[in-house]
Amino acid sequence: MSRISPPGWLAGLALTVTILVGLFAVPADAAQGDVQRIMYVHVPSAWLAYLAFFVTLAAGLLFLRRQDLRFDRVAVASAEIGLVLTGLTIATGAIWGKATWGKWWDWDPRLTTTAILFVIYAGYLLLRQSIVDRRRRARLAAVFGTVAFLNVPIVHFSVLWWRGLHQPPTVIRPGDPTIDHLLLAELLASVASFTLVYLWVLRRRVDLEATRDAAELALEPAG
Repeated sequence: MSRISPPGWLAGLALTVTILVGLFAVPADAAQGDVQRIMYVHVPSAWLAYLAFFVTLAAGLLFLRRQDLRFDRVAVASAEIGLVLTGLTIATGAIWGKATWGKWWDWDPRLTTTAILFVIYAGYLLLRQSIVDRRRRARLAAVFGTVAFLNVPIVHFSVLWWRGLHQPPTVIRPGDPTIDHLLLAELLASVASFTLVYLWVLRRRVDLEATRDAAELALEPAG
């Protein structure tokens, strides 16, 4: 079993510290109380899911342009991480919703489009598993990933385009953020630590994909 590298330890430590600070050190929100602390996992998960799917988009487009399988490895690795983060976003959102709305789920525009996002990228991964030829798999996945990303801005702007239970943006919005500066600092620290973990896991997953590609190439018949 491979040992965790220093960047991995650093990312894990940063994530642990920011979560502990969010749970025990930062004061609770005046309106929502302690349940608001789930924000320090929910919001970074959502934002990093956006980032992960953007990386899948960019890497897929680079593959289509250069036909280099290294970009495809980045695309699939990032899509897998993004799918996990989207699932975490939905799960933490359900807990938060139960405490604030009184129910685990509502067909709110933000929740619905996020669920659709999860299904789309699950389909992306299933598509890849159904295709044996590496280059054909990479090419079709890149096209699928390009179309799939169109749902990301729909998810993000859904709270502005349609009326629902989900609150509008509180951090990235015209004027000052509608959040206490201390809570905002902790939120940004959480986003930073989640980003470090994402980058470390992405690197490890890309290395694993390279190993798998080498194994597939070795099994291909000569000529």
